[in-house]
Formats: sequence, structure tokens, C-alpha cells
Amino acid sequence: MLPDFDFTDTPVSTGTTIMAVEFDGGVVIGADSRTSSGAYVANRVTDKLTRITDKVYCCRSGSAADTQAIADIVAYSLNYHENQTNKEALVFEAASEFRNYCYSYRESLLAGIIVAGWDAQRGGQVYSIPLGGMLTRESCTIGGSGSSFIYGFVREHYRPNMQLEECVSFVKKAVQHAIYHDGSSGGVVRIGIITKDGIERRIFYNTESGASAVSSTPSFVSAT
Repeated sequence: MLPDFDFTDTPVSTGTTIMAVEFDGGVVIGADSRTSSGAYVANRVTDKLTRITDKVYCCRSGSAADTQAIADIVAYSLNYHENQTNKEALVFEAASEFRNYCYSYRESLLAGIIVAGWDAQRGGQVYSIPLGGMLTRESCTIGGSGSSFIYGFVREHYRPNMQLEECVSFVKKAVQHAIYHDGSSGGVVRIGIITKDGIERRIFYNTESGASAVSSTPSFVSAT
């Protein structure tokens, strides 16, 4: 009996959960790792925390092709800008580039982006660019299909000026809740901590401790 869907004709989508939170000294970004094509899971370990510069990253939701293309274009543009000016790109400059593309091509793109990072001018910043190309700065923002399941959790547990480890725990738990409830979110929880020193990455597996269940598998997580 053949299945009643054909995933080969279904656009690959990052139906997903993405999140970013500002803290004193930087930002914490997080995402799940499932990429789906209709009911078919095309990739269970996708990295949705995409490097734009050393201190600016974006979280992608929507069409995988659209978001990857825009991220590549913006990364190239800012790399050229840094080489020409010999200065690090500002987080707002990166967010504005994303906004320009998402708004100008809003009729043909399916892309929801969170831009987060650190610069010497404004410190840690988080910008949300939802479908349609609007740009707003938020101290805490969520996106993707899984976000609708965790608005209440985020509203209840978010506090301004949280410490680093509080932020990491908050983002991890929020994404884990979304993974549990949302069929388009899954896999592992990827966390990025962006400060003046660059990015520190952590991975939390879908186990009780957050560590890998396979003893021989290298894990980059400190299960605290």
C-alpha cells in the first residue's frame, strides 16, 4: 500500500521553533533541528543557527531554500562590507539587510528570520523579521510553527536582565516544550551564546539529562 502523499513534490520547509533572548553581555539563540517536507522528515539534525558574521547569527524558519538563499546573500554582503571598511558589521545592519530582502520579495518568499548578535555600539541585540518583512527589536522573541505552543510559557517565565545560565535554561526548556507539542519541530535543541568573544555552541539531546544516549557519541553539551 503506497502512502497517500508524495514528499518529492513537497517544498522542503523548516517548520520549526526558533528563539532568541537578550541578556547583559550578549544574546542566547536556540532552535530545534527538524526539517520537513510535508509529512516526511527530510533532515533531523539541521543547523538552523546560521552564521552571518563572527558575532551575528540568524535563526531561520519558513522555506529552507528561501531562508538559506537570503542568509547566504546577507553574509556575502556583510563580509564585503567588513573587508572594505575594516570594521565589524553592526547587528542592526545585518537585520536591515534581511528586512530589505524579505520586504522587497514578500510576495514570493516564505521566510521568518530572527537576527541576533553583539556589537560594540549597542551590545547584545535581537531583531525579529516575520513574514512580510517588518523589522522590530525585541528583548525576547520566538518564531516558527512551534512558537504558537509556547507563548504562554515564554510570557510566564521570561524576565528582563536574566543571567547567562538562566537564559540558556529558559531557551532550552521553551524549545523542548515546542518539540513535544509541535509535529514540525523535533530533533535536538541547538543553543548559541553570542558575546563580545564570539559564539559558544551547546547541544541538548532529547533525553532526560540532555546528554547523548549513545556513550560513544561525542557531545558538546554540558548537561547542567
